Amino acid sequence: MNSAGGMGLLGISAMEERVYRHFLRNPDTPTEDIHLLLHTPQDDVRAALDRLTELGLLRRAEHGDAPAGSLTATDPEIAVGLLTDRRLSELHHELQQVTRPRHLVAELRAEQGAHTPSGGGVERMTNLAQIRDRIDDLAFFAREEILSVEPYKALTPENIEHARPLDKRCLRRGVHIRSVVLKEALDDPPTAAYLRELTAQGASIRAASDIAERILVYDRHTALVPADPADTSRGALVAQESGLVASILSLFDKIWNQATDLTHLLTDPTPDVLPLSPMELEVLKSMCRVTKDEIGARQLGISLRTYRRHVADVLRHLNASNRPHAALLARERGWI
Repeated sequence: MNSAGGMGLLGISAMEERVYRHFLRNPDTPTEDIHLLLHTPQDDVRAALDRLTELGLLRRAEHGDAPAGSLTATDPEIAVGLLTDRRLSELHHELQQVTRPRHLVAELRAEQGAHTPSGGGVERMTNLAQIRDRIDDLAFFAREEILSVEPYKALTPENIEHARPLDKRCLRRGVHIRSVVLKEALDDPPTAAYLRELTAQGASIRAASDIAERILVYDRHTALVPADPADTSRGALVAQESGLVASILSLFDKIWNQATDLTHLLTDPTPDVLPLSPMELEVLKSMCRVTKDEIGARQLGISLRTYRRHVADVLRHLNASNRPHAALLARERGWI
């Protein structure tokens, strides 16, 4: 077995490397009996000699005093250069093959054919876990835009924690998120805080008083809607047929244009109505300045236990998952 740094990385087998190293140590070794020195079957050694000669790592001895049929090893710098050039050429060819997989899509579509419903690129999914996975995949691979209409009244903490990393990843990569939610959802503090968080990171969110539609569209190419709008437990339809997607986009635009921007509906509370006591506000400011609770408690003249209790209260008021999250939410609301 070659080590991680051995010649195996350059396409040389363990036997071939062993033979090459032997010739480095013992130039002009006659080839007839080398298998005896290496305690290896003669056919294996002969195959290694042939390939090493073909690759240019071994060559016939040219000086007159060398035994007949003897070989000498090519200088290591030249040998590694030859192997590197050859391996890079192989990798370049492999990379070209990997970056042109379109034919594979057609082949896989053919395999799927018996299970793909007719109707020009519309797939029905009934398994809720499968639907959730598909949504995650579509969000993960989105490149330009995600559009959604989601008439939920509140998001559970689990919903938020599941969505947050995917949403953040999309926004960091420059994917434009436009979402319409139910105004009633803004009455739920955790939901409102999360929507505010997304807005601060670049998402465009609007709210409407009366929406029943559920729409998800990824890169204006793939749309996901309920199979039965009145009963979402009956599954979802995933559409890529251009005519259907265009109709769904038209419906989204209509809902979007009639909705109100989130920034007009959620106003930052003024300091005199903050749900924090004066000490909690001081603790919040301290959390943003110092890295250790001991320092914060000493600066405020309170015990470490009291300081940490106030920290827990602040996190609860902000519905923050951790201290950096609390600092972000507090700055968004103008509390600090």
